[in-house]
Amino acid sequence: MLFNSYTFIVFFMVMLVLHNLPFSWKVKKVNLLLASYIFYAAWNPPFILLLWLSTVIDFFVGRALYTEENKHRKKLLLVVSLIGNLGMLCFFKYGGFFLDNFVTLVNSIGINYHPAKPNIILPAGISFYTFTTLCYTIDMYKRKSEPVRSLLNFSLFVTFFPHLVAGPIVRPPQLVPQFETPRKASQKQLLQGLFLLTLGLFMKVVLADSMLSGAADTVFTAKGQLPALDAWMGVLAFSGQIFFDFAGYSSCAIGVASCLGFVLPENFLYPYAAIGFSDFWRRWHITLSAWLRDYLYIPLGGNRKGKLRTYVNLMITMLLGGLWHGASWTFVAWGALHGTYLCVEKFIQDFRKKRSLVPAPSLATETIVLQGVAAPRFLKKIWPHNFTLALLTFFLINVTWVFFRSPDFSSAGHLLSSLFGAVHNGVGVLSTLAVIKVSIITVALVLTHWYMRERRVLNVANHAPWWLVGIAWGLMLVALIMSQETGSSFIYFQF
Repeated sequence: MLFNSYTFIVFFMVMLVLHNLPFSWKVKKVNLLLASYIFYAAWNPPFILLLWLSTVIDFFVGRALYTEENKHRKKLLLVVSLIGNLGMLCFFKYGGFFLDNFVTLVNSIGINYHPAKPNIILPAGISFYTFTTLCYTIDMYKRKSEPVRSLLNFSLFVTFFPHLVAGPIVRPPQLVPQFETPRKASQKQLLQGLFLLTLGLFMKVVLADSMLSGAADTVFTAKGQLPALDAWMGVLAFSGQIFFDFAGYSSCAIGVASCLGFVLPENFLYPYAAIGFSDFWRRWHITLSAWLRDYLYIPLGGNRKGKLRTYVNLMITMLLGGLWHGASWTFVAWGALHGTYLCVEKFIQDFRKKRSLVPAPSLATETIVLQGVAAPRFLKKIWPHNFTLALLTFFLINVTWVFFRSPDFSSAGHLLSSLFGAVHNGVGVLSTLAVIKVSIITVALVLTHWYMRERRVLNVANHAPWWLVGIAWGLMLVALIMSQETGSSFIYFQF
C-alpha cells in the first residue's frame, strides 16, 4: 500500500477512527498491529511470514541474550539472530547478485557453468526491518537497554506501518516506550501530522513524480551520447527527485505517526545545504548513517586504531552502505565515492589540525566522520564562503548520483563523459521546457535548503502567520488534486 494512493487515504481514515474510539489500549495496539500487516500485505501477502519469523526469533533471542551469562551460549544466540536476519536479507536481496558474480568468476577461469537464473522476488522494505530487528538483538547482547517484555509491543515496534517499508530506521528506545502507555494525538499533533503528510505527498507526487522524474528517466535511459546541458539537467533532476521522493516518504511517515499520537525520528535535515560530506551524512538518511556508525563503523574500531585503520573503517562502512542500497556494483561504486570523499575530508582535517591552523574539534571523531556535527565548525574557520563550499559539496554529491541511478558502469561512463564535456556532438533529448523546469526547481531546492539549514519546518510553520500557512497548505492540496501522478512507488521501496 502506498501513501500516495486513494487506498491509503481510506485505510488511514479508518485507522484514525478506530484509534480514537473508546477501546482499551491493548485493543488499540492490536488494531495497529493488524493494520500494519494489512498495509504490508497489500504488496505480497506471503511475505508477512518473513516478518513473523524475524519478529518471533528476535523477540525470544533478544530476551535470552540479555539474561544469558555464559559467554559461549551468548555468542551462539547472537549468531542465530544474525544468520536468521542477514540470511533472509542475503537470499532475497543478494541471491541473484552473488550467483551472477560466481558464474562470471568460474567462467573466467575456464569452467563452463551456466545455471538457471533464480526467480527471487524482493520483499518490500526488507533492508529496513532487518536493520530494525538487528539493532535490538545487538543491543541486548551488549545490554544497552532492557528487553521488551511484551511480544505485542515488540511486534508493533517491528511492523508499525508508518516506518515499516522505508524507514525511518527506529531503535527500541525510540518507539517501544510509546507503546507502553496509551497514546492519542492532541489537536496540535493531529494538525502537525496532517501538515507533514500533505507536505510529504506534495514532495513525492508533485515535485518528484510530476516535475522531475520525466527528465531524469529520459537522460538516464538515453542510449547515445548527450550534450553537457542535457546530461547535467538529467542528473540534477534525479538529485531533486530522489530527495523529494525519500524525504517525502519520511515526512509522510512522521506525519502519519503524529496523527496517531506517536513520534518518529527525523530522517532528513536539508542535506543539499551540507558543508562537507560528513555534514551531508548528518543530514541525509540520518537514521541509516547513525545505524552504520553505531553498529558497523565503531565496532570495526572507528578512529581508535590509528589513522590508516580509520580510513579503512570509513571505506568499509561506506562500501557496505552502498551495497545495502542495492545488489549491484554501481551501488558499491556509489558507496566507494562517498567513502573517498569522507577519507579526503578526514585527511584535510587531520592535516589542518597538525599544522595548528585551527583548534581541535571538541566532539568525538566518530561523530565528525559519519554524523558531521563538528565538521562544519571546522570548515567555517578555514573557508569564509560557506555557501560556495556547500555548492561544491552539492556538485560532488551529484556526481555520485550518476552511479546510484545508472543501470551499469557503461551507462554511467557515457553519462559522466557527457557531464564533463567529452561529448561535443551529442543529440539533445530534453525539451526547452524541461530544462527550464529542472533549473528553476534545482535553484529553489538549494536556496530553500540553505535558508532552512538550521531550522525545522514545523517551527517555521508555528511562527508564521496562520493565513500564510493556510495559503501554503491550500496550494499544496490543490497541486495534489490536479496532479495526475498518484500511484508510482517510492524509490526506496526497492531497497
